[in-house]
Amino acid sequence: MGLHDGRVAVVTGAASGIGRAAAERIVAEGGSVVAVDRAAGPLAWAAVHAHIAVLAGDVTDPEVNDAAVAMAVERFGRLDASVLNAGIAMSGDLLTMAMTELERVFAVNVKAVVLGMRSAIPAMRVAGGGSIVVTASTSGLAGDPGMWPYNMSKGAVVNLVRAAALDLGADAIRVNAVCPGPTRTAMTARIQSVPEVDEGLRRRIPLQRWGLATEIAAVINFLASSDASFVTGAIVPVDGGITASTGQFLPREIATDTGG
Repeated sequence: MGLHDGRVAVVTGAASGIGRAAAERIVAEGGSVVAVDRAAGPLAWAAVHAHIAVLAGDVTDPEVNDAAVAMAVERFGRLDASVLNAGIAMSGDLLTMAMTELERVFAVNVKAVVLGMRSAIPAMRVAGGGSIVVTASTSGLAGDPGMWPYNMSKGAVVNLVRAAALDLGADAIRVNAVCPGPTRTAMTARIQSVPEVDEGLRRRIPLQRWGLATEIAAVINFLASSDASFVTGAIVPVDGGITASTGQFLPREIATDTGG
């Protein structure tokens, strides 16, 4: 018995990284998935799966979100979970960044989440309830130098999840967020490619390593399943312990007195 036997989910940003890992995990647990990303080419991995339907489109478009839910219902009969994972990272100078760039990061990281929720809720009500899981970030829980657009957008998503959980609880629709810490994906490839930055970040993680997309997907898989039936409004860091620190010291930087 898998956690998702007979269950149906939409997963956005499913071409690679955390989205792909989440889609694969749900299918491995007996579920069916509508995998959504901007272009069909990167979704070619999914086309071979009988329990995955592929939809290419921009999640900032309401019609794309509606089409994903309609595909889930038409192809697989229902909608039980929506994993709103699509997102982009952006940095910039507070004084000089073009507002069009800020609008873009909010369109993908915040507006698309709202649209995904709006499209999913009616189908989940018909199904008698459901689970919405949003990929936020530890960057939505604290600040990063030079990353204010990303921090703002992920902070907005964190509180959106809390508020939506309050509004949708009576419909038996649960809303939760995962907050990945440093995770090895294509989005973080630029950081990983600078050895001193990569190593410095690794040293700040209590588990002393980057996370894997499959590790984030494991938590998404749980929250999207009925095993998390009494979990809603939760903001779950999946970060190797990095948010447990004040950031003032590196792990093991202060010697521990082991004397009697």
